[in-house]
Amino acid sequence: MDRRREVPRTDAVLADPRLQAAAERLGRDPVKAAVRVAQQQVRTGELAPAEVADAAVAALPATAGGLRPVLNATGVVLHTNLGRAALSSAAVDAMVAASGHTDVELDLDTGKRARRGRTALAALAAAVPRAEAVHVVNNGAAALVLAATALAAGREIIVSRGEMVEIGDGFRLPDLLESTGARLREVGTTNRTSPADYAAVVGPATGFILKVHPSNFVVRGFTSAAEIPQLTGLGVPVVADIGSGLLAPDPLLPGEPDAASTLRAGADLVIASGDKLLGGPQAGLLLGTSALVERLRRHPLARALRVDKLTLAALQATVAGPVPPTWQALRYDLDELRDRTTRLCRRLGLAGAEVIPSVAVVGGGGAPELQLPSWSLSLPSTYAEPLRHADPPVVGRVDQGRLLLDLRCVPPSADEPLLRAILAAGR
Repeated sequence: MDRRREVPRTDAVLADPRLQAAAERLGRDPVKAAVRVAQQQVRTGELAPAEVADAAVAALPATAGGLRPVLNATGVVLHTNLGRAALSSAAVDAMVAASGHTDVELDLDTGKRARRGRTALAALAAAVPRAEAVHVVNNGAAALVLAATALAAGREIIVSRGEMVEIGDGFRLPDLLESTGARLREVGTTNRTSPADYAAVVGPATGFILKVHPSNFVVRGFTSAAEIPQLTGLGVPVVADIGSGLLAPDPLLPGEPDAASTLRAGADLVIASGDKLLGGPQAGLLLGTSALVERLRRHPLARALRVDKLTLAALQATVAGPVPPTWQALRYDLDELRDRTTRLCRRLGLAGAEVIPSVAVVGGGGAPELQLPSWSLSLPSTYAEPLRHADPPVVGRVDQGRLLLDLRCVPPSADEPLLRAILAAGR
């Protein structure tokens, strides 16, 4: 018999109540595409005609957004490929509330236009009282580009050769800065730069001195670097890119600079990221003197780099709300983590599964030398690929032929789905 005669009609399949509901949630086109794939499977003999609707429903994405939620079991808290910081429930709720019409640029008392994102900016300013003013753009690189364009286009930026970093995905600091029309004046050497090196080249053409925290690498041995207090008397602004986004000192991360301490040391402008150690949405934070921040805020480029209402909402909830998941993951109680992982291992009852000591890291270009003692569920490496295709996908790390699943970034509420995914992957 011609299998084409057995394929159910598209309109008949789409009449299934589950697919009708999915069309309202996801749109008609993705649902029709899933039906067509299932119909083709009937033609090739992979599927029975009566199973088309079931197969189409199973193939549909959870949301219309395309991005799939993933369980991060890598032991890398700020995994760039997995979107870095996981937002707190407060930040998620704030984004949902801001998804419709909001007062993002409206003063409800007067009915007149107000400063965009004023409550988020006020929360950020309150978190760093040393900052006279604050501004937010769409990421850390954008913040640096805005500073370079507004303060040094056609002029010089003085930077140490030891701080000419590559920020990821092949993008390099020199290329980023020179794209703004600024000229780089490199001083010192890769391993040693002194205050005198900066002082020797400061002049009428200097836009600012840039200090960059080399957050994704460490140089040891015969090294020295000029500190911010040694540069503040040279008559030009000092801009500090601290990278990972701590707003205040953190005893767990003594080697990471923070905005409050950097401003206290004399920096005129501090640049930081929002989606790293701060634990918030992707954003570039600018904190500093009123004169400099206002100059950046009023520059035409600032309009192109501004953040949307969802980012503003999530940032405010992160700064002023409860402790975010990033903070919790970095401080996960080691005994609790071991006990939780052991319970999971026992419930699996799989040959070759065991709980072993492991090491977690910060990730996201922060605290490159910090190692966090941890515990992982160890499985044969053959589990890695099927777990990446599970629902939800589970991403661990393969080390010495074993798949390690570190639960510090996996919420306890996901233990049951994780258990089912591992059991299904072992079949």
